[in-house]
Amino acid sequence: ISMEFRNLSKVYQDVISDICHKMGVGMAEFLEKKVDSQHEWDKYCHYVAGLVGIGLSRLFSASELEDPIVGQDTELANSMGLFLQKTNIIRDYLEDQTEGREFWPKEVWSRYAKKLSDLAKPENIDMAVQCLNELITNALHHVPDVLTYLSRLKNQTVFNFCAIPQVMAIATLAACYNNKQVFRGVVKIRKGQAVTLMMDATNIQAVKAIMYQYVEEIYQKIPSTDPSSNKTQQVIASIRAMSLPGNPIASRHHYSPIYLSCAMLLAALSWQYLSTISKATEEYVQAGEN
Repeated sequence: ISMEFRNLSKVYQDVISDICHKMGVGMAEFLEKKVDSQHEWDKYCHYVAGLVGIGLSRLFSASELEDPIVGQDTELANSMGLFLQKTNIIRDYLEDQTEGREFWPKEVWSRYAKKLSDLAKPENIDMAVQCLNELITNALHHVPDVLTYLSRLKNQTVFNFCAIPQVMAIATLAACYNNKQVFRGVVKIRKGQAVTLMMDATNIQAVKAIMYQYVEEIYQKIPSTDPSSNKTQQVIASIRAMSLPGNPIASRHHYSPIYLSCAMLLAALSWQYLSTISKATEEYVQAGEN
């Protein structure tokens, strides 16, 4: 990694050094405290994911693949990271509990249970789902920023790289919303569904249509008795306003089936590689602890 870093142009080195320093300092801050308020939830997610969005955006602009505004608008870039990180935190409730990690903000879950772990108890399932719905509503507030960010991108490769995780996230939130299974096991989107999203998310109109589809799915599941129902309906209304289907879904450019197949193969191999590295890292850390 050090050798590769030294081979980069200084403009890229400066971005990476700055972001890694800020991320290290931020993550160290949360080694000594838990995520209590919603503000701290945003702050934690900024350190571990928002900074990644900001750093990547600065690299996109520095490389001139994208306009300077992409790297300069740190608020939108931060929202890109927060939306993904909050989705992961919401979905991984049970796994994190099993591993002794807590990332749900106390300000929210304390209104539904005395301890975060109590949400997994069968007798508390109704309150647990209400807490889940409130956090999903919180995460949905980042979607308008996500759509604005993606609408500025011009390079097709950069667009695909940024858009695919975002549509995966909205599909995951739709699967998790009002779903008791979040507190009983793992909620994941189907592999075929994931492949379809990867194939379709190639332009802003397609992404808007996908976002519209999944927020409509959430809207149809909003319980009238849910404490967050009004807020959920309001944020969905704002997303609808930005993503109303009007234009046909079509790619910006025509790509041959061979190109698409290669892109899919590359994405699948990358996913497998990252999964393998993540698993190996966990095993290494566990071995070190033992």
